[in-house]
Amino acid sequence: MRVLVTCPPMLGLISEFRPLFEEKGIELITPNVVQTLSEDVLEQLVPTVDGWIIGDDPATERVFRAGCAGRLKAAVKWGVGVDNVDFEAARTLGIQVAHTPRMFGAEVADIAIHYLIGLARHTFWIDRAVRKGQWPKPAGISLQGKHVALIGFGDIGRHTARRAVAHEMTLTVYDPYVCSTAQALSQYHFAQWPQQLEQADFVVVTCALTPQTHHMLDHSAFAKMKDGVRIVNVSRGPIISESALVDALSSGKVHSAALDVYEHEPLPADSPLRQCSRCIFGTHNASNTVDAVRRATQRAVALLFDLLGVA
Repeated sequence: MRVLVTCPPMLGLISEFRPLFEEKGIELITPNVVQTLSEDVLEQLVPTVDGWIIGDDPATERVFRAGCAGRLKAAVKWGVGVDNVDFEAARTLGIQVAHTPRMFGAEVADIAIHYLIGLARHTFWIDRAVRKGQWPKPAGISLQGKHVALIGFGDIGRHTARRAVAHEMTLTVYDPYVCSTAQALSQYHFAQWPQQLEQADFVVVTCALTPQTHHMLDHSAFAKMKDGVRIVNVSRGPIISESALVDALSSGKVHSAALDVYEHEPLPADSPLRQCSRCIFGTHNASNTVDAVRRATQRAVALLFDLLGVA
């Protein structure tokens, strides 16, 4: 039996987990993956394996169909986001598929707040200047009393909300799938998008990428925001229209932005975002702690072994 792993964080700790596969007599296929593999490469690899632990790769109908024509029996999506996986196609083709929800809420929320503080206090500008031999002292803004528009109230969103409240910030939450009347959520104010967006000092994106949230932050959304708003995205890049964000940064409508994710990853060398100095850039890495990777990998491996009938 052979298993393919294409998730970079799991590959980073693969030596720790390789014995689990060896004990079961499973050959582990571990290609070098920076962010994702292409459909063309996957179309060649996936048919040669019985199981696949998926990262953010394009796990499309085309890829699953190639796998079905070969020996692929089961797949597990490692991590939280599932927008890259065509679950319906896999099941239609008879490929068992699972995923690992609620794995990284705290870790990603920590990065969201880290970015929020970085934008508020200009720490990234200070770091860059000190490295150049300068000694700047820019005046930031306090978090206490500032307003956060939080888009998405799943596991990551709820962890982010608790951290923002701990910093004495107020929140407006946008999530049509959450019942705002629940007693446990009474401390948060819920609104329909984009009502009250003009109140936000920070807009923090933690929602899933769906057809409804694609380019949710576009030119019209930025136009509704107050001048000098700060943007944080730790979810999925296409939720923000990057062309609209570049325009908003250039005009000053958006003071600064912190992005862990992008419409195209890795961020292209010619991306106009690279010319926007008031940005913090991440590498789609907010969930990547040793503890969280170990936890998610253990779950993914257990699920895959179960689907493959490995005792």
